Amino acid sequence: MTTNNQPPCPLALDPTTVPATSRSGYPSEELRAPLAGRSRRALGDALGLVTFGVNPTELAPGAWSSQRHWHTRQDEFIYVLEGEVTLITNAGEQVLTPGMCAGFAAGVADGHHLVNRGSASARFLEVGDRLPGDAGHYSEIDLAARSGRTPYMFTRRDGSGY
Repeated sequence: MTTNNQPPCPLALDPTTVPATSRSGYPSEELRAPLAGRSRRALGDALGLVTFGVNPTELAPGAWSSQRHWHTRQDEFIYVLEGEVTLITNAGEQVLTPGMCAGFAAGVADGHHLVNRGSASARFLEVGDRLPGDAGHYSEIDLAARSGRTPYMFTRRDGSGY
């Protein structure tokens, strides 16, 4: 029985039954364009999880996982399942292959993202918590994000709107 008047979520499911989405909340087409070949399945949402999200994610050749960013309160974890992705951080670039993982601790001002520079699709698992009051900072562009209700609300760094 649920307490929020929502139908109960399954305890287990076949991930392929969860619709893949390719949408991005970024406020302009210019910011969304590099993500055009990214798709995710929101398994955490489908299972009714509220404190963390789990997304199997696929990147087509040339696609980015996100704009380069870091979070004030959210830890993030990536586990590569198939293909190759390039992790880009302040330290430079590192190629990640199946079985490799990466973690991004909350509050560490080191923007990160993944880029598929290969000729085949890559798949990885994203896991992140959903602590209230999180903010996202973008390393290379005039963009900031703050949580409230999902999705994040985006502004310019100075707080002005897009």
